Amino acid sequence: MIDNKLRNIVEHLQMGEITERQIYLNIAKYIKDDKNRSILLNIADEEQKHYDIWKRYTKVEVKPSKLKVFYYTCIAKILGYTFAIKQMERRLNAYQLNEEIGNILANEIPETIDILNDELVHEQELISILDEERLQYVGSIVLGLNDALVEFTGSLAGYTYAMQSNRLISLAGLITGISATLSMASSEFLSSRSEGDKNAGRSATYTGIAYLITVIILILPYLLLPEKMYSSALIIMLTLVVGIIAAFNYYISIAKDLSFKKRFGEMAGISLSVAALSFVIGLLVKKFLGIDI
Repeated sequence: MIDNKLRNIVEHLQMGEITERQIYLNIAKYIKDDKNRSILLNIADEEQKHYDIWKRYTKVEVKPSKLKVFYYTCIAKILGYTFAIKQMERRLNAYQLNEEIGNILANEIPETIDILNDELVHEQELISILDEERLQYVGSIVLGLNDALVEFTGSLAGYTYAMQSNRLISLAGLITGISATLSMASSEFLSSRSEGDKNAGRSATYTGIAYLITVIILILPYLLLPEKMYSSALIIMLTLVVGIIAAFNYYISIAKDLSFKKRFGEMAGISLSVAALSFVIGLLVKKFLGIDI
């Protein structure tokens, strides 16, 4: 028998296990690779075992959270199942490793340690050998994203006070961005091909798509705001740069188990420094060439 406080904790964990099991089963349905699908089904079986252990103490059946199942299934389809699974497991493990909760469980339920070991060791080992295709091309995505953030941010910052017109900045930015996208994709293809990569075309595609999406997002403020609101467009564009860097590095920090703060600081520092330098260069070029647009 367990008291009401402990019962509530165990029921919460019980729901977490059955919810995760359903999420793993949902994701496994659309994975074509036999190895990855088998890994997910094995983890789903682990979650069922943990659920059954908690159930012995609560004496109740618990249904999965439909909202969480829907959320993580959608996230898996959009951002990849590796990211979705690691984010999900990280949140559950954070709850389980809460010192107060851990002490209560360990004192009253002997199986707690075994379950935690399964969650933190066995399941993490299984998750670590998942081989999702999109994560094989993270290097190509980083190349396209990073180059676009540095080069295109600098270009737009330089154009802003040199041209002082959102229409002209948008025109120059689109020409520069599309040309640079094609150039980056071609360079990545040739580089990968020269290294004997059989998937050089796919690497180039990921690089080009990452670059083009970044270009479109950064140029939107100049396209949408009135012609003379170039200062506001610049501020919004720089805010978007920081947002893109934060979002991407959060994704990578979860999916690849890398440091968020270090990578975010490096990318943000480089991109904003180049933007500031390009901004000054734009002012100087306009002044010394005597061009008034």
